[in-house]
Amino acid sequence: MTHRGSRVLHVGSLSRVEGEGALRLDVHDGTVTEARLDIYEPPRFFEAFLRGRAYTEPPDITARVCGICPVAHQMSACAAIEDACGITVDPVVRDLRRLLYCGEWIESHALHIYLLHAPDFLGRASAIELARTHRAEVERGLRLKKAGNSLMELLGGRAVHPVNVRLGGFHRTPTRAELHPLTEELRQALDDARETVRWVAGFDFPDARVDADLLALADPDTYAIEGGTPTVLRADGTLGSFPVRDFTDRVTETHVPHSTALHSRLDGRRHLTGALARFAVSGRHLSPAAMEAAREAGLGDPRAGTVCRNPFRSILVRAVEVVYAVDEALRIIEAYEPPEHPYTDVPPAAGVGHGATEAPRGLLYHRYELDADGTVTDALLVPPTAQNQGAIEDDLRRVAQHAIAEHDPDDDELTALCERTIRNHDPCISCSTHFLDLTVVRTSGGRDA
Repeated sequence: MTHRGSRVLHVGSLSRVEGEGALRLDVHDGTVTEARLDIYEPPRFFEAFLRGRAYTEPPDITARVCGICPVAHQMSACAAIEDACGITVDPVVRDLRRLLYCGEWIESHALHIYLLHAPDFLGRASAIELARTHRAEVERGLRLKKAGNSLMELLGGRAVHPVNVRLGGFHRTPTRAELHPLTEELRQALDDARETVRWVAGFDFPDARVDADLLALADPDTYAIEGGTPTVLRADGTLGSFPVRDFTDRVTETHVPHSTALHSRLDGRRHLTGALARFAVSGRHLSPAAMEAAREAGLGDPRAGTVCRNPFRSILVRAVEVVYAVDEALRIIEAYEPPEHPYTDVPPAAGVGHGATEAPRGLLYHRYELDADGTVTDALLVPPTAQNQGAIEDDLRRVAQHAIAEHDPDDDELTALCERTIRNHDPCISCSTHFLDLTVVRTSGGRDA
């Protein structure tokens, strides 16, 4: 329902993101007084039913949190429990975990870029509609996704909820002869990834800036994926890091009345995790092919500490990360020699373990407390989308305010803008089609419309 001075706008059925929720936007005399992202999807309770389970079970159980990024939960769970038990895995096994994670990055980013996000920039309501006008591009995206799925199927046993991952490594590791045939598909994927960057670089990106602190893992030797040190780039440009074990001391979660998703703050401030944060913190460790793609796309020189804070350009950063993930997968396969054993034994031990990896959508943290026989007595999962909720609300408020001040869009235009703003952050999209109801309340002179 709309008045030009006061508004209550309810927008339902936002497709191309995960989950169910609503956004309430209050506008009084042209000023956005509140942007509230209401997540009403029922809680999942994974942490509760992990308690009392054997320490070997979380990698398989938490993979079911998400059908798009199960590897992220498996790797964070393994890292945390191995930390609690004092175990370090074989370097070759670590490389195989990274290779499996590259497969997830490729398939997840390709899905987001081509099927979920690109329609926003090309004036299409869905990927089906996009395929009618951009068939070759959509087919390229599907080839990329298939290449990522191929890695996950070979290493994980299947593309969705892999079954070959276990504590200490894998139930079975591939031979060189099994991995080698993937190189041809990945070489085609590298060409497709480069073309994806060129294609996306031609999109029209609105001017916008997110001023939240950026949080990502950092590794001194490589672009962080399956491990690293939590590192924060403040809005003022200062950089700092802290041990993974201090994560919950620095990142605090609170309940808010309007959402079943927790809101997080880093040292009391809004923060954002994900592709923009990774590129800002670790861009200098991208491969030469990915660096070249970033420069050609207008993202600057990653070696010079380039920071992109425009959330609309996050699709471009994800495209560069696809180039990196494919390039990294080819590097690992080329150097691969099967380990002597597919896994390192992980005896149970009493303790608390912490693990963090970079899911496609950002830093994912797991913590487990074990007793002496390996029973899980406590568990904590902090996914990237939950961390980003507050920053997304701030972003929505800024974008909506700018649009209203500039030309006071009608309901349909404001709805589309809010949908785009949320999809910029690629909120976790497992198994869903509807996410957002938007309510805009406009008031004038003390009266509600």
